[in-house]
Amino acid sequence: MSTLSDLVHEHSDADEVDIDWLHLLIADGQLIADLAFADIVLWVPTRTGSFVAVAHTRPSSSATLFYRDFVGQEIKPEWRRQVTQAFETAAIVDSSAPDWYEETPTRMRAVPVLRRGGRGGKAVTEHPIAVITRHTNLSEARMPSRQELTFNECANDLFAMIAAGDFPDLAAPSGPRRGAPRASDGLIRLDLDGIVTFASPNGLSAFNRMGFAGELEGQSLATVTTSLLAGRPQQVDESLPLVVTGRAPWRTDIESRGVTVTLRTIPLLLDGRRIGALILVRDVSEVRHQERELITKDATIREIHHRVKNNLQTVASLLRIQARRSHTDATRDALTQAMRRVAAIAVVHDTLSEGLNQNVDFDVVFSRVLMLIAEVASSHNTVVRPLSTGSFGTLPSEYATPLALALTELVTNAVEHGLEGRPDGEVEIVASRTDEALSVKVRDNGGGMPEGKVGSGLGTQIVRTLIQGELGGTIDWHTLEGEGTEVTIDVPLLYLKRRA
Repeated sequence: MSTLSDLVHEHSDADEVDIDWLHLLIADGQLIADLAFADIVLWVPTRTGSFVAVAHTRPSSSATLFYRDFVGQEIKPEWRRQVTQAFETAAIVDSSAPDWYEETPTRMRAVPVLRRGGRGGKAVTEHPIAVITRHTNLSEARMPSRQELTFNECANDLFAMIAAGDFPDLAAPSGPRRGAPRASDGLIRLDLDGIVTFASPNGLSAFNRMGFAGELEGQSLATVTTSLLAGRPQQVDESLPLVVTGRAPWRTDIESRGVTVTLRTIPLLLDGRRIGALILVRDVSEVRHQERELITKDATIREIHHRVKNNLQTVASLLRIQARRSHTDATRDALTQAMRRVAAIAVVHDTLSEGLNQNVDFDVVFSRVLMLIAEVASSHNTVVRPLSTGSFGTLPSEYATPLALALTELVTNAVEHGLEGRPDGEVEIVASRTDEALSVKVRDNGGGMPEGKVGSGLGTQIVRTLIQGELGGTIDWHTLEGEGTEVTIDVPLLYLKRRA
């Protein structure tokens, strides 16, 4: 399904500022649909003089009218007149008589969408940038409860704010959607003075679980919240007074008796004047508990990687000391190679210890691994010019560790054997990545090797085992025309696609 941005670009001449406003509006589409007990469809004008649907939200508080999305479809002829009127007059237009959709009586409201000029700006666009339609199912008509009447009243207030360019509010910070309160979680309505005029059962229950005994209606929410937090040693969000009095469109958490409740305030405006506020309430105790557990686990994992890195560096240092004390060149070379292999693995763990996930920027890892060339070259009295082009991208640790070790072996072989006996030389590493595979070429301008005769030493065996066995890739050695050797590695990334 096309995204809102794609559809607007395809059918309309709206600019990026308009699109950003529509994204903010439709982010609260579920809230509007739930309050209105109706399907909500967002229409943008097309270049041909019609309208196309770019978003469709179904209510979770009642049955949907439309079992198939309208997204991407042109407006139906029977709705065009009303939507066009709302768009041209910049006024809310209600249907004068029930409409029929597949033998179901419905009522439609068309609301023009005006955009405010900027953060804190007072000017609104001269003409609407879109139209929102509300489609209410009249076949389920019955005597509405007080909660339904209040929800509908709140929806009407939001529609009026949309038509005036007052909703969404650009002053509201963009917060994470995880744990965000919804209308069904709990709703409290405040008057201009911050007194509760309505509290849904779920909203009242959330405050009861924090220790408030009694009815919220008729109470000052700020006073109730203060009583819950009184005498409790905890940090209080500085924005809390503005949230509980309905003066700022922000979110905050309050915690009492082991219960955490998140509050989101939507100030209600009429003709630019504040007339009250909606406060959405949700008990997020379990969500916050899980978040704290995840933070603890992340910290533990990072600490483990840090300790593994330290241990590996200690082992590498011991191998270096032992190599310097060795009396034979063969022993010294074997211990030095083992030290470099351990150091390459330590680099990966060092990078993992700095992040919050188990993925690493392998370009950073390889740039640090490449520094080992200087040590290898100095031991062979060779000046090496390393050159790295292309990008490896981000890889999970399951790929990063064997790949870092394999490339360490290949670069080391290029210096020790490809450039053997030369005062200077060049080693080039070229990385290219697609959605399906990662390809790496390691070239040197040394003497080359007889075609088809690949070394059989420990380094070559390690590379084959890592690339073919652990990464499921392929590796090929061949001599370049003129001079030098090129090693090509191809690693499939299908595992990454499946995991994503």
